[in-house]
Amino acid sequence: MSSKLEINRLIDTNKTNNSLKSYSTSNVFDHSDIDWSQLDEKEKKIVNEFIYLLDKSRQLFNGLRELPQYGHKNCQWNTYFARTFDVYTKLWKFQQQNRQILEQKYNLKRWQIGEIASKIGQLYYHYYLRTSESNYLKESYSFYQAIQSRAYYSKANKEEKPDLMVKKLRFYARFIVVCLLLKKTKQVRDLIRELGRQIDDYVKIYDPEDQLEWQLVKNEINDFLEADSLLNIDNENLSSFSNRLVPSHVPVIGPNTMMSYTEQFKSQLLNNSMNSSSLFLAEIIIVGNCHNQIKFSELSLDMYRMLQSVEREPSPPSLNETKLQNITNEKSMTTSLIINDIDKNASQSIIHRENPHKYLLYKPSFSQFYTYVSSAFKDLSPHSVLMIYLSADACESQSRAQIEHAYDFGGVRTNSKKDVGNLSSSMNGLGLSHSETHHRKSNLSKEPHCIFPGDLYPFSRKPIFLIVDSSNSFAFKNFPNLFGQPFLSLLAPQHLPPIFQERQHHNGNLFTLFLTNPLFAFCYICNISSLTGIVYSKSQDQISAIFIEIARTFYKNKQIESVFFQFSADDFLRVFIFRFVFCYCSLKLHRGFKGTDYYPSSQPQLPNEIIDNKSILKMIIELASILNIRQLFLEINDDE
Repeated sequence: MSSKLEINRLIDTNKTNNSLKSYSTSNVFDHSDIDWSQLDEKEKKIVNEFIYLLDKSRQLFNGLRELPQYGHKNCQWNTYFARTFDVYTKLWKFQQQNRQILEQKYNLKRWQIGEIASKIGQLYYHYYLRTSESNYLKESYSFYQAIQSRAYYSKANKEEKPDLMVKKLRFYARFIVVCLLLKKTKQVRDLIRELGRQIDDYVKIYDPEDQLEWQLVKNEINDFLEADSLLNIDNENLSSFSNRLVPSHVPVIGPNTMMSYTEQFKSQLLNNSMNSSSLFLAEIIIVGNCHNQIKFSELSLDMYRMLQSVEREPSPPSLNETKLQNITNEKSMTTSLIINDIDKNASQSIIHRENPHKYLLYKPSFSQFYTYVSSAFKDLSPHSVLMIYLSADACESQSRAQIEHAYDFGGVRTNSKKDVGNLSSSMNGLGLSHSETHHRKSNLSKEPHCIFPGDLYPFSRKPIFLIVDSSNSFAFKNFPNLFGQPFLSLLAPQHLPPIFQERQHHNGNLFTLFLTNPLFAFCYICNISSLTGIVYSKSQDQISAIFIEIARTFYKNKQIESVFFQFSADDFLRVFIFRFVFCYCSLKLHRGFKGTDYYPSSQPQLPNEIIDNKSILKMIIELASILNIRQLFLEINDDE
């Protein structure tokens, strides 16, 4: 069995196709030891009700995996989730209210209480995957944190069989995933160390067959965390860095550029509410298919960075978190009410807006990719945008006649394992030899395991924002606007200096890093691995000033294609556009990136008044001076 399959089987979490897969819970609660003759009528009623709620919750939880994996606007999954939450709410409250009887007559153990809490944490996690709302991720974290702090699994290594210890290891792996997504880096490191100790106990006590797989889980998490830690900041208050968006920190394009970010944001909210035709990002497809890029479970490093960049920073602590603390002091727990409260609070706040919905596809086949894109396209409402992000290896064309842009210039690769052999077997069925099959395929056929530009043409009937991070990104450069809908693509450089090309499998793609964390990317191309807290703060302030200057330049320029302004009505897309400009200008100035093939491109192209703007370039040079690496960059008038 492959390591990827082993890891998913072991931790059983972070399913990027949004399915909910659970291990069997039939042995978690054993009813065979109950001596019914020793129970009075009240006790029998309580135990029977508890057993009923247990069985019902298990059935509903396991049934979640049967729900459609796509089509999030279908109310079926939401209704089913609500039913499941409701039953777990009743189960949790019931065991709290009848704890003494259940402990004495049912022999309820602490780890069994932990299992119920763990299931609720998993429900919140998968509800986050379904909705893309990071508040639910915080709810999941609160449950896992309570499970750890109350040591529900503390006696797992005292059991004769290893089953409970495996549940404990799975709990730690799930908790680590949630902390990773919340960028709680210090806590992740602590949890990895604790997971390592638990694995050592597991191996020492039980000598299990899957000990190597669990070591692989730990090593993969360690490697992932190390790869994402590109920049160390010497300041305890800055130990964790979130790529999530704080909308009030994003400059807008318009006459209000000199206002504070918060004033700009409120003004834009008002304008957008009055302008019903403003575009907004609603659906996102995130694809990761880079061979050997660092990943954990089914999340590559590029996917991990991008998924956070299309989420808003969770709202600050509120009554929701106060309610979640009820699990810690073991008072009443109203799970369903928490979800309702979040939705209610979201609708009442003028600052809060829903995150765009996203699908995470790790090494999908072409059929999987097309299915999810079709579903996202179907769910688009008027004036909403579909963003497609492709981080994938190049699929270069074998055709000598490169005339038709739809398919002759290649594209990016998809997973071919599920469909291997289909073409050759059908060709051989016609009586062709292997060599004849290969000859005809190379001359007459296109690579079937590839996303070509032409594959996306049907979806351009609605607004598309395309990001391609691949060495073959230029294949998407001349995307025709067949249906007159807004279309914008941001394309990675075709070439990188050898040192950065070699690092991409470990540190992730450079273009994605610029789009998700521009300061980290700038330091990365300058070989800076650590900063003092003071220099970091000054550098962030300079980045913010550069973005304000970009916004001002956009507003004053009359030659920019209108599509840039259409997409800039959305916070997320505006940030990507600004970061693209910063990336282009930074690489153009850097002495190590020589020639246009080393710069990103866009369709439509930005005018020279933007990408060669001296004010922006000078501010980037000032950033280099703050970081004390001015010598790595060209003079402003010497950059040709």
